[in-house]
Amino acid sequence: MTAIQKPYRLPYTILAAGAISVILGMGIRATLGLYLKPMSLDLNWGREVFAFGMALQNLLWGAFQPITAGIAEKFGTGRVVAFGGGLYATGLYIMADVSDPLTFQVSAGLLIGLAQSGCALGVVLGAVARALPDERRSFGLGLVTACGAAGQFTVVPIGQVFLSQWGWSTSYVLMALLALVIVACGWFLRTPKGELDGSSSVAGELGLAAQLRLASRDRSFWLLTAGFFVCGFHVAFIGVHMPAFLSDAGLPAESGAWSLMLIGVFNVVGSFGAGVLGGHFPKKYLLSTLYTLRAIAIVLFISFPITTGSVIAFSIAMGFLWLSTVPLTSGLVALMFGTRYMGTLFGIVFFSHQVGSFIGVWMGGYLYDTTGTYMPVWWAGIVIGLLSALLHLPIHERVVPVPEPAKA
Repeated sequence: MTAIQKPYRLPYTILAAGAISVILGMGIRATLGLYLKPMSLDLNWGREVFAFGMALQNLLWGAFQPITAGIAEKFGTGRVVAFGGGLYATGLYIMADVSDPLTFQVSAGLLIGLAQSGCALGVVLGAVARALPDERRSFGLGLVTACGAAGQFTVVPIGQVFLSQWGWSTSYVLMALLALVIVACGWFLRTPKGELDGSSSVAGELGLAAQLRLASRDRSFWLLTAGFFVCGFHVAFIGVHMPAFLSDAGLPAESGAWSLMLIGVFNVVGSFGAGVLGGHFPKKYLLSTLYTLRAIAIVLFISFPITTGSVIAFSIAMGFLWLSTVPLTSGLVALMFGTRYMGTLFGIVFFSHQVGSFIGVWMGGYLYDTTGTYMPVWWAGIVIGLLSALLHLPIHERVVPVPEPAKA
């Protein structure tokens, strides 16, 4: 009866509130690539200025993620999500009146990077993993990740309408108002201190310091971390630079928005499907297959003329493969180390993802400004995609054993 009276303790209420938070957090983030070209033209910036702000955002998001996840695991998820939503709105509001690169780096990079660490996938996935039983966990992680994808095809078109009707400055203000909804999600994600579930695995019974030591000595954990770097490189580069890339190729300005929207639509299917498949097949082999298919999709895309048809085909293919790595990667962390400190441990893996995001976004802007083309970055994405496919194969997919204490 207590659980019925307190809805924020119900597993599926946590799942719903987390889904809404992720839809908005990831969806608003996905719109930011639409602003690269109009802001750069209006403010007389090179593309590297905008790209560096987005790259810094990704890097700081990853750097703060283990910290915010640790705070959520100690004091409850709700406060962290609400703080992230408020900070998100603040950063967007400041971006609406930006005129110099430094203010843009602080608002778009620092504030929104910290905001995303509190209300996007990392913290929410940890809460969902703890709320659901073992047999439903992969399903729940896939569903929440799919909701992040849903944000891409629901929020991005809204952002394009705002941008087309009122320009980038007013559009940022409207996005800031939308971000405030995340604050309300925090109430349903409240977890009273001391009521976080422990893991069913032996590793999950360790304290945080012992868990971190255990993970640091495990080769599979570092292979998983290294492989996730590539995911960040791919999705951040495409998410930020795809609209400008298509515009440069002569396609209409709206093509970038509907390309990202298509990626988001099929990302829902891919992410949810990966979560379901991860409950039945070895996750490491699924991850290896996904990275191989990404490399093949990019090769085919850049090998043919950029047309409406090729963009549609590429967007659909990348949509299936976009965030489908997340439920599999986070699921492996939960399997190997338990769910008690999954948010912190996944945060460390996610930091590698965000380092990849930083490099992909910044490199895209820098190389475009210096060479006039994005092609070197596309080819780099192909090479490291194949490398990531190989890195996942040696991973041991099992509960990491706790070393026996030394005998006196």
